[in-house]
Amino acid sequence: MAKNTDFNLAQFGLRFLFALVLVLCSYNPSGYSFAHWLVNTFPSITPLLAVAGSALIIGWAIYLRASFRSLGVAGMLLATVFFGCLVWLFVDMGLLSLSNVGTFSWVVLVLLALVLAFGISWSHIRRKITGQVDADDISDN
Repeated sequence: MAKNTDFNLAQFGLRFLFALVLVLCSYNPSGYSFAHWLVNTFPSITPLLAVAGSALIIGWAIYLRASFRSLGVAGMLLATVFFGCLVWLFVDMGLLSLSNVGTFSWVVLVLLALVLAFGISWSHIRRKITGQVDADDISDN
């Protein structure tokens, strides 16, 4: 049986999936997102819109707080720079075109979800790589 401290690719994938849902529910170029819903109904705010917005804010708060606590500002900046350079590489290799705004937007949104997933998973990843434990990980046994 897996211990609570075990971390694997499936657990990272689940964190990435939740981050992707959070990002894409907030905004995506398809026209079906909270941002589009808000713009189309504003200035009228319905209770359902308020509940959905509150849920998204809670999700963002959880992911951003955990990411900043785990990676810090410098780590978040480095992760963003890394994925930004990855986009630049894809454009330079001809795998991604800046003229196709829709595709470019989807790629950027997926990479944002990856930054959040790495941020929320970093303590586990660092423990796997280095064996170091965060103070938050120590139990009171």
